[in-house]
Amino acid sequence: MKIEIWSDVMCPYCYIGKRRFEKSLEQFPHKADIAVEWKSYQIAPDLKPVPGQNLEEMIASGKGMSIEEVRVMNNQATQVANYSGLTYNFDKTIPANTFNAHRFIHFAKQHGKQTEAEEILFASYFTNGRNIDDYPTLIELGKKIGLDAGELKTALENGNYAEDVRADIREGRNAGLEVVPFYRINGKQILAGVQSPRTMLKTIEEAYEEWKNEHTE
Repeated sequence: MKIEIWSDVMCPYCYIGKRRFEKSLEQFPHKADIAVEWKSYQIAPDLKPVPGQNLEEMIASGKGMSIEEVRVMNNQATQVANYSGLTYNFDKTIPANTFNAHRFIHFAKQHGKQTEAEEILFASYFTNGRNIDDYPTLIELGKKIGLDAGELKTALENGNYAEDVRADIREGRNAGLEVVPFYRINGKQILAGVQSPRTMLKTIEEAYEEWKNEHTE
């Protein structure tokens, strides 16, 4: 059974959602029957980072918020992340447009490393303060998860997988996506936003029973 997950690697609740999804799968007895496919989405497709502007300033200017309001919002996300065993260091986060990071994920998908790519990008952005729009950084991260550095460099420089990213975004919107993370289970059941592991597990179980019945008729 396929589970498709639309997310953006600059979305703090998408990383939290990833951890909660993993926790729900750990409790699912038929997880060997689950195929997970990550889909691209951009929450800030037009973002053009301003040199010298930190994340707080970028969010404040983009959303019309005060710096203090942004800090409160980020602190809330940090606390929720902590409950899932994640460490967010927003003071180190480098603002970045995520389009190239999503191309990197599609390259990794072609080599069976899509989930590893999602994880290392999330950690690089939220925990380690890396610039995930920087080609040398993406190539370094690719090497860490076992990708060929030369092939990845060529793919990035040639603009490969750009249409794959755009296609994912269109597909998500056609499926009713308004917020990420966005989950489509067995092509039918939809979960939107951060859910508890219990809720996710219940939905997966229900979808699995339907999927199993469809494949045993």
